[in-house]
Amino acid sequence: MGITQILVNIFTGIVDKIGYGGICFLMTLESTAAPVPSEAVLPFAGFLMHTGRFSFWPILIWSLVGALLGSLFSYALGLYGLRPLIKRFGKYIFLNEHHLEMTERFFERRGEISVFFCRFIPVVRHFISIPAGAGKMNLVKFTFYTLLGASIWHSILIYTGYYLKDNWDNLQKYFHIIDLFVIVVFVCGIIYLIWQRK
Repeated sequence: MGITQILVNIFTGIVDKIGYGGICFLMTLESTAAPVPSEAVLPFAGFLMHTGRFSFWPILIWSLVGALLGSLFSYALGLYGLRPLIKRFGKYIFLNEHHLEMTERFFERRGEISVFFCRFIPVVRHFISIPAGAGKMNLVKFTFYTLLGASIWHSILIYTGYYLKDNWDNLQKYFHIIDLFVIVVFVCGIIYLIWQRK
């Protein structure tokens, strides 16, 4: 059994036992940079919708509540945690206030579209709220585009699970491919960081 399958079993078990609260909890974790992909949670919730246990709107609403709570936490982490750390210790990792100013300008110009589209990108969606906070993106705009992107993405995942119906278990044979992909991305990221430091 691969790592991805083990994690999926844990996440689906939480949803199965706790229900809508479990969905909210897991989506909160996803948006706080925890390794909880919505792709492993919401399709299963959609499958349970097919069985009659869940309904679409409660799934969507609770998933959005979780996504927003986690995103606001990460936003605050970037605003009140990352900025002071960069100002004080950034020089040791080649970051300074100039980089913060560049981040601010970026989110002033492209913050809305970045936050919106990053909700559709695996891994990136876990972290986008932190630089948005560090860049002092307008909180109202941040909230709106976070919810807009998440509502579309979550709806797609929920209905994917709904239309998979009894084929849900067949997805397990693809989990080893996902494991390999995650490992490759992780290794490439480490190599890139090492190369950048040279």
